Amino acid sequence: MASCEPGIELFEDALSFSEDSKRMEGVFHSHLDEKVRPYIDLVDSLRQIGIERDVALPTIAVIGDQSSGKSSVLEALSGVALPRGSGIVTRCPLVLKLKRLKGGVQWKAIISYKGQLISFDDPRLVESHIREAQNRLAGTDVGICEDPISLEISSHDVCDLTLIDLPGIARVPVKGQPDDIGDQIKRLIMAFVKKTETIILVVVPCNVDIATTEALRMAQEVDPEGKRTLAVLTKPDLVDKGTERNVLDIVENKVIPLSKGYLIVKCRGQKDIDDKISLSEATWREREFFRTNKYFSSLLNQDKATTHCLANKLTHDLVNHIKISLPIISEEVNKLLWDTRKALGQFEKGPPLELYEMKNYLMDILVEFNNKIDRLCEGEVFNGENLYCEFRAEFEKWKDHLDGAKEGLQKKVQQTIKQYDQKYRGKELPGFTNYKVFDMVIQDVVEELTEPAKDTLKVIKDIILKRFTHMASGCFMKYDYLQNVAMNKIKNIQSKQEAKVEERIEEQFKMEKLVYTQDAIYRKYLKEIHHDTKQDESDEEEEEDGVEERSTYPERVRAYYEIVAQRLADQVPMLIQVFMLHEAAKLLRVEMLNLMDGGDVREILHEDSDVSRKRIELQSRLERLSKAQERLSRFL
Repeated sequence: MASCEPGIELFEDALSFSEDSKRMEGVFHSHLDEKVRPYIDLVDSLRQIGIERDVALPTIAVIGDQSSGKSSVLEALSGVALPRGSGIVTRCPLVLKLKRLKGGVQWKAIISYKGQLISFDDPRLVESHIREAQNRLAGTDVGICEDPISLEISSHDVCDLTLIDLPGIARVPVKGQPDDIGDQIKRLIMAFVKKTETIILVVVPCNVDIATTEALRMAQEVDPEGKRTLAVLTKPDLVDKGTERNVLDIVENKVIPLSKGYLIVKCRGQKDIDDKISLSEATWREREFFRTNKYFSSLLNQDKATTHCLANKLTHDLVNHIKISLPIISEEVNKLLWDTRKALGQFEKGPPLELYEMKNYLMDILVEFNNKIDRLCEGEVFNGENLYCEFRAEFEKWKDHLDGAKEGLQKKVQQTIKQYDQKYRGKELPGFTNYKVFDMVIQDVVEELTEPAKDTLKVIKDIILKRFTHMASGCFMKYDYLQNVAMNKIKNIQSKQEAKVEERIEEQFKMEKLVYTQDAIYRKYLKEIHHDTKQDESDEEEEEDGVEERSTYPERVRAYYEIVAQRLADQVPMLIQVFMLHEAAKLLRVEMLNLMDGGDVREILHEDSDVSRKRIELQSRLERLSKAQERLSRFL
């Protein structure tokens, strides 16, 4: 059987590491790299995209009772020191990815968990990084967490292998642990080992009764025929004298038969670590131990002893398991893809999951909203309603108000003339009146029209506000953030524009108080008024005579008021439409598009509903299943 050495120097200086490596050089290196690595990389990549949420993947789960030597075995396989100590040391699932690099490539590692990713090139930092990751995920006490930690080690001194280290099985809780800590750990372990795609690596010390180990019992519970269970015995140097034969019987599969059988290893103990025995030195000593042991030397010849035999066995079993599982996984992925597409088709389309696609999606939503605002401003009918129909009704009310003011003009003229006679008439005889009377009448009427004009503005503002907000509500129904932003912008813009139109209206009425129009226009209206009152005198004759008669004042005022009313009947609605509708719509369109600049697209497109959460879940599943299908197709 080909062999593979994971040894790497951690605690010795460069010289002793070099000597140790030369001593074991070539002993553990695999000649199957090119055939093995692609299959392991495939499964690792599938695991990385999260396909395990949908499909169980071939993997090796390492389980064992506390103090079974599990950490020592993993150290020997990975070539790095892992957290040790009493109680629960492994508190989160540790996905250990070992990648053998050709040549003298520098050692490197990547640890990742919950969005964190840390790269480093010093093997002595592995233990501290794992402890920090566990503290962040499971707290600084002694609790456990189901969230995995991924540790990828690349070196020319490791095997091509991926396995998952699970917390050691605790029987009695220690201080700070919940009373059900043992049950929590068993549930976590069971979630992995119950899957038929999982190879179970059970670590059992030689110096205990194998029949009483909880780890093996759990393995038998989910794999009663032992078809996917491989056991590794540890601590052979601690076996009581006279019981060596019992250990041999176990390894030779005579006690509790397992299809994958047993192996035995001797890893570094605490004393070796205290004595600063390097991993490479420990590997060499392990081989010497089995070679010189009169009971266990036969196991060495059968490839059932030493860490490098275990590594080869695990790699061989894992790759074979992957090859057998790929067609089944591919079929399951294809079926789930079809089911997911069908389920997703029942939902209204939502935002994509990729950030760059989300930006394009947001742009489309904003452009569509702006287009609808444009069409609304152009008079397109939405929901059976036309914005200009509502405007026209209000502007007709404004015109009616202007027309209604004509009825009181004659009375207003008489009152003003009387007031003039009482306060301002000088030596002139009755019947002669100053032009100021005309000014005063017009200015009073114009002043009385100012507030009704502003009232019309407020009514139109409410109509536009209602229609714009209704449009925003419909376009952004699924996106609370967008809807709130649009509503606020609409209200703010309308308030600012209202203040601007009020100012323009006041300016318009200020101009109207100047009392001005072209002579020809005034004469035209005055002639019409004279005609209506059946007077025969022409405007030109009156102007030429230059005679002011009180009897003509009402007609003169009314003629001029017709001009004022015509101007205001058009000008007020035009001001309102330009600033409250068209300019406000332009400002709104620009501000909505500005959301693309620097805004958090994910927050903007966040949906908060059960339907949206289900759709997002299906979209995520579709994305990872599609990626998995594409990667699997390369191997089938």
